[in-house]
Amino acid sequence: MNLFSNTVNTTDREIDETGAWLSIGDLMSGLLMIFALLLVVTILQLKESEDQRIVIIQALTETLEANKLNVEVDKRTGDISILDSVLFDNDSAAMKPQGTQFLKQFMPLYTKVLLTSEGMAKQISYIVVEGHTSSAGSSIYNMNLSIQRANEVFNTIQNLKYPNRSRLMNKLLVAGRGEAEANKEVNDSSDRKVVFRIQFSNEQLWARFKTLVKGE
Repeated sequence: MNLFSNTVNTTDREIDETGAWLSIGDLMSGLLMIFALLLVVTILQLKESEDQRIVIIQALTETLEANKLNVEVDKRTGDISILDSVLFDNDSAAMKPQGTQFLKQFMPLYTKVLLTSEGMAKQISYIVVEGHTSSAGSSIYNMNLSIQRANEVFNTIQNLKYPNRSRLMNKLLVAGRGEAEANKEVNDSSDRKVVFRIQFSNEQLWARFKTLVKGE
């Protein structure tokens, strides 16, 4: 009787353990399927977002080049660089009248490309106005000057009238970069500039994609 009882208990335990392993296997398979689906969805979103990003940068480049504005367009990122001499006098953070006039021409074109279409506007998380200086002078002075100039541009475009102004202001951030990206060996005048830098929403998707891949 005891032998039979032990045999029954052993068999039941084996069945229970087998069932438990099957349940864990099913769970793991389900989790892997969910992970694969999330990965596919993220990749498709990245592809669509990247295509729209390319369209935005091309439209921005063509529009500004057609209007012959004194800017440099980074055709890879969509960053717009404006030399400080266009906006400010040397070592000054006060906007020149010519600088205000330039922004009156630039801002309607810029916002028309980026923010008129709802689809395009959704692709842009933020637009950062960055002040940059050359490596001449102390790093503290350069940082303060770059922040002051970025703030001056922000205040100027806030007070101008152009299409999609309120939508732009909701996305606008200000940053001072000082001499962080300047040539440290040479006092290069092209390092002194204000940059309109776009942060696209697909950059956040890339971050999510990397998190998925790493399993974090």
